[in-house]
Amino acid sequence: MFWIQILFPLSLTILGISLLHFNSQNKSLVKENFRKTKSLVIDLSERQNDRSEVKKRLEEIGKKDKYSYGEFRYHQFLVATSAAVIPFIALFLMVINFIQALGLAIFASIGSYLIYDNHLSAQVKERRDLIESEFPAIVEMLTLAIAAGETPIGAFARIADRSDCHLAKEFAKVVAQVRIGRPLHEALDEMARKLQSSSIRRFIDALVMALLRGAPIVEVLHRHVAEARINQRNLVMDKAGKAETTMMIPIVFLILPISVLFALWPSINQLSFFAG
Repeated sequence: MFWIQILFPLSLTILGISLLHFNSQNKSLVKENFRKTKSLVIDLSERQNDRSEVKKRLEEIGKKDKYSYGEFRYHQFLVATSAAVIPFIALFLMVINFIQALGLAIFASIGSYLIYDNHLSAQVKERRDLIESEFPAIVEMLTLAIAAGETPIGAFARIADRSDCHLAKEFAKVVAQVRIGRPLHEALDEMARKLQSSSIRRFIDALVMALLRGAPIVEVLHRHVAEARINQRNLVMDKAGKAETTMMIPIVFLILPISVLFALWPSINQLSFFAG
């Protein structure tokens, strides 16, 4: 029922937009129907359970405020419906069997729906990788600032002002929360929970424990700088190993068979000549 409630008005909207070129007098009517359809889809989407954690992923890439869950679902279903309606009409006009055209349209709709969701997951993964690569340099800057006499919140503010990377923006959010009265350890814990990085999680836990117990923070930071550098080197080595394996694929499946074919072709040609 949910699919019918969404796909049917969306299909009518898409058909209305396609007819707009031939009937310019109904332009305002089509816009009104399009607006109502968008409101309906967003309202129905907001009522559904977020089983695929789209809200969490949108929040992680920083689009929760200007790109709500309902709007994401609206664009996702709009893409899926367009991918179904357009191929169906094209295939049906090519005098293809109705069942075949319908099956291909459904397949295209489901595929585009999943691709749109995977695109969001790819954005999340790319952002996590960038934050992981930024982490060693940011921790080193934080260590230098605190060792020079800055307070932790002052060091966070300095990094947020001097850098525009993703991790620095997260520190800027921490500073903003502390300035409105939230405890520093709670703001840091929320940041670590949102970023979902094991190295950042360990760093934040150690930093919070040092702050709460009054332990020397610089020693903790120096230890995590060394650990972050080691983790970064291991990550680079792991990527290099995967790249080496990937480079072997065209060699094994493309270059090697062609080389073997060139080497064996004269013999095969001679055998064919004598057999003939």
